[in-house]
Amino acid sequence: MKSYLGAVALAAAMLSAGALVAQGQNNPPATPPATTPTPGQDPAKKTPAPDAAAPLTLDSAGVTAPPVNAEEDAAVKAFRDIPNTDMVKKNKAGEDFVQKYPQSRYRPEIYAWLVKGYLGTDQPDKMEIVGDQELALVPTDAQVLAIEGSTLPRAMSASTPNPEKRLQKAEDYCKRALDVVTTMPKPTNLTDQEFATAKAQITAMAYSGLGVVAFRRGKFADAIPNFDQATKIDPNPDPVNFYLLGLSNEKASHFDDAVTAFTKCSTFPGGMQATCKTKIDEAKKLGATQLSAPK
Repeated sequence: MKSYLGAVALAAAMLSAGALVAQGQNNPPATPPATTPTPGQDPAKKTPAPDAAAPLTLDSAGVTAPPVNAEEDAAVKAFRDIPNTDMVKKNKAGEDFVQKYPQSRYRPEIYAWLVKGYLGTDQPDKMEIVGDQELALVPTDAQVLAIEGSTLPRAMSASTPNPEKRLQKAEDYCKRALDVVTTMPKPTNLTDQEFATAKAQITAMAYSGLGVVAFRRGKFADAIPNFDQATKIDPNPDPVNFYLLGLSNEKASHFDDAVTAFTKCSTFPGGMQATCKTKIDEAKKLGATQLSAPK
């Protein structure tokens, strides 16, 4: 499936830099991804800048730390200078930094990177832990809320413990991201267009997460409007969302809409393309033999 890294590249580059979740390119499943994502890089997307900016938030109230000393300042500069493409090295540097400076005022920046870096290196469990640490410091970090909220339901499997608890957490995070992103002020380092694009990316991720949560619960009628919003808003459309929109419409007996979604999914090169083309024919056959449900 299309790299989630590509799906969030613009927001990451503008807000906090770095690579994001990568979805596997081969053998897409007939249900939401049931395993953790596979690392990947979309070379067509803009490479995030090396220097990490502060998380996009309403405020950072409550985050206190001792004054920065020269050694700590040099350490965070060394962390920032590691290319975002070298995720393993940058993740290790981030881990070492927060271990050495556990009360650092730079923790939100480091945690925000590790959320992306752990997902980019196929470590969603670590992503969840460090994401929650970041949100404990900065509860209004819209990007982390959206990334974690949209990833948790995608990264589930049959062996996931307390699945409903995980889905509820993801739903809460996505809803919080949507609440925050509608009222946050524009950072001074972003242009109006950059800010609008970043907000759209976060919004699309949050709606996608809500769609996957509803899909996992078998509430396909609820999943449809969320996936629909995600596909309309996303500056870098994710074929997974079109695929799941098609599945949701198919299961809700909206066969024409399923054909439309699968057709859009099939336009994206990659591992999902063949599956989506097959699903087009399947949805057409179902539409020819079964009654479509009213919307």
